[in-house]
Amino acid sequence: MTRERLYIYDTTLRDGQQTQGVQFSTAEKITIAQALDTLGVDYIEGGWPGANPTDSAFFDTAPATRAKMTAFGMTKRNGMSAENDDVLAAVMNAGTDAVCLVGKTHDFHVSAALGITLEENTDNIARSIKHLVAQGREALFDAEHFFDGYRANPDYALTAIKAAYAAGARWIVLCDTNGGTMPAEVGRITAEVITEGIPGTHLGIHTHNDTENAVACSLAAIDAGARQVQGTLNGLGERCGNANLTTLIPILLLKEPYASCFETGVTLDGLVSLTQISRSLDEILNRVPMKQAAFVGSSAFAHKAGLHASAILKDPSTYEHIEPSLVGNARIIPMSNQAGQSNLRRRLESAGLTISKGDPALAQILDEVKAREAEGYSYDTAQASFELLARKVLGQMPDLFEVKRYRVTVERRKNKYNQMVSLSEAVVVVKVDGEKRLSVSESMDTEGCDRGPVNALSKALVKDLGQYSAMLEDMHLVDFKVRITQGGTEAVTRVIIDSEDGQGRRWSTVGVSANIVDASFEALLDAIRWKLIRDSNG
Repeated sequence: MTRERLYIYDTTLRDGQQTQGVQFSTAEKITIAQALDTLGVDYIEGGWPGANPTDSAFFDTAPATRAKMTAFGMTKRNGMSAENDDVLAAVMNAGTDAVCLVGKTHDFHVSAALGITLEENTDNIARSIKHLVAQGREALFDAEHFFDGYRANPDYALTAIKAAYAAGARWIVLCDTNGGTMPAEVGRITAEVITEGIPGTHLGIHTHNDTENAVACSLAAIDAGARQVQGTLNGLGERCGNANLTTLIPILLLKEPYASCFETGVTLDGLVSLTQISRSLDEILNRVPMKQAAFVGSSAFAHKAGLHASAILKDPSTYEHIEPSLVGNARIIPMSNQAGQSNLRRRLESAGLTISKGDPALAQILDEVKAREAEGYSYDTAQASFELLARKVLGQMPDLFEVKRYRVTVERRKNKYNQMVSLSEAVVVVKVDGEKRLSVSESMDTEGCDRGPVNALSKALVKDLGQYSAMLEDMHLVDFKVRITQGGTEAVTRVIIDSEDGQGRRWSTVGVSANIVDASFEALLDAIRWKLIRDSNG
């Protein structure tokens, strides 16, 4: 059966940048654009040239892409010609093959926001699109507030988009700008637009996630006939975000009826990079990836219950809707006090530790896990620490180095500008290859900011580990979580550290103590030992 072409339009660099707290640099936008092109999206909306220096600089230096680089802007202003509108000119001067212009299609917004007549707004839309087409650009019209406008005044909403289509727009994009329309209504209205004369092959959908329905609404529009879908990586976007392409894309490629009906620019080979691209974006934004994100989250294929893990060993499809590797993710069998021997054996195998069924060591490891979790440890998330614990029980923990003592101090003092600042300093004494080594490090960064006692300990520890120091150069801490597991004067602190290295590996370790620095140091030691063991074993 011949599959229809469905086009994927990414707006991470423009609409995604509307996320509170997100501001891409030009270099970051280039990196993201290259990743999107590798993935295989059809359009990359790079930003609004002329709206801010970063977007303008991006279009000046944008990388060559297979995807159509698209500039975003608005229709011409009232009282100006399209040829003489300097705002529209800045968008045209970006030199992209495709240009997307946003215009009002809700009568309320035309009168309240623009203060012009409906006829004037329609004329502005038509003349702007004609100008793009006359300049040889592929024109897209973003029908802002379309679904709310159609609900309030369907005749005018249709008049506005028909004007853009008649003027030569390649795509009419129906926008659920406020994100409140339900999937069934999106599907119904999209179908009605098609019956009114705008074919689905020229119709796109742009949804927001204010009711957690952006993906469902996008699929409803596709079911109704729309053949372009817009969204962002990791669902970035203002308020609650946009339709999440890291969810939509694997649905379109792997789930029926979409997999059989549609062809996209993203191939199954390209899909394998999805998890890595998703996490790279979070790294650029200095955000912790959402573990339970569909398809790409680190917990998306985690199986905690012993019954589940036992079935997974026999046939992964018993509790997984797809093979994790299809999206570049991996199966995880966490360890916790709910674990059974099936969980344990599976987890040990993934760490390269093979133990036969019924081996007494399995019960010893489970008893140790349960005893330590009763003390406040959590191996559900700290998989690397669990692996080290198992190695100790099995007698397979290599003697890498020994910490003889450590000390960390935090001093509050005035700097040369008479400002009170803090400075953390750590002293660590380790024994490596039979030789004691003493290292001292401060946590001050190049900008004169104190990065804290844990940073100082980390720097001091890896500073002089002999043959191992070079192996740790690409390792860095990406998240640090603290939880008090008991209250009162006998409180116990649990610290979880997430680490990452240059190979893109990410692992979690845990430390527990009444002293937060001691708990942090324990988790840090586990993180370092895990990396050294994995690198040494290839």
